[in-house]
Amino acid sequence: MGIPALTLRAPKPLLATLQGTRQPIPPVWLMRQAGRYLPEYRALRAEKGGFLALAMDSDAAAEVTLQPIRRFGMDGAILFSDILVVPMALGQQLWFETGEGPRLAPTVTARDVLDGFDADSSVLEPIYGTIRRVKAALDPQTTFLGFAGSPWTVATYMIAGQGSREQAEARRLAYRDEGLMQALVDRIADQTIAYLRNQAEAGVEAVQLFDSWSGSLSPAQFERWVIAPNARIAAAVRDLVPVIGFPKGAGGKLAAYARETGVDAIGLDETVDPAWANAVLPEGLPVQGNLDPLALITGGAALDGAIDRILAAFPERPHVFNLGHGILPDTPIAHVEQLLARVRGTAA
Repeated sequence: MGIPALTLRAPKPLLATLQGTRQPIPPVWLMRQAGRYLPEYRALRAEKGGFLALAMDSDAAAEVTLQPIRRFGMDGAILFSDILVVPMALGQQLWFETGEGPRLAPTVTARDVLDGFDADSSVLEPIYGTIRRVKAALDPQTTFLGFAGSPWTVATYMIAGQGSREQAEARRLAYRDEGLMQALVDRIADQTIAYLRNQAEAGVEAVQLFDSWSGSLSPAQFERWVIAPNARIAAAVRDLVPVIGFPKGAGGKLAAYARETGVDAIGLDETVDPAWANAVLPEGLPVQGNLDPLALITGGAALDGAIDRILAAFPERPHVFNLGHGILPDTPIAHVEQLLARVRGTAA
């Protein structure tokens, strides 16, 4: 039996959807909604001198978190931070190279490197300060989302020291030294549990687990390095807040992920057929997604059609409208406004 549509919109539509109550108008937020496509973000980032300085400044990061809420009235505010702050707390150095992305050192290539890290969770305190500032300023209708990277994805950066093609370094390490990989994944999971619980206690109302590189794994590896640690994190956090799992690239493994991790909602990337997902996912499980960010850049009739197809795929299931991945820097602001009008039924 499907879930009947409601006639009244909940006080916090996004939170209600994640808790399993379908809304008459799907709530909307966008991954990377606070980012380089916004002129106000670019100005503040330039003032602070770079991404990491911005993310670790509680006042500035709170301002960035709130920028898309003020401009668009999104149903969710997503904490402005980065998945790689957890390696910092574990003792790895993190910095960002201009035009090239994150760098981490020393890389985890042997057990003595991992054992030599001097963990210091206090480096995360500015992030909890950001959460408290946003919580105090956020309107009561907007759900506040925290997040963390899932252990496999975070491990790929800790092993390679940067983003890597097909995550080859991490996959090789998983074959060569399963014990080291397990120790690393466990350590990331432990820190992530503490981090997300602290986020919830500081004021976030739901959290998302980003497993951006889960699609690089075989079914057996996916079970061990994606499903198992995400299930452990979800079980340790969902007594405080709903947990959204986002295993990007999981494809046909999505149903197993949904069943076995115990997440409260599941994010779909743009490669997933939403009608297929609606058919195979557990009944009543809320879904999130999954507009192609390139459709958002394109705009016009193509954008409207893509939105309509996604909305039509979930006639009874609780649905949070989002992208299938992060918003791209060259996205026109007018197209975000078009998306919101189309989803909310206010398009001219």
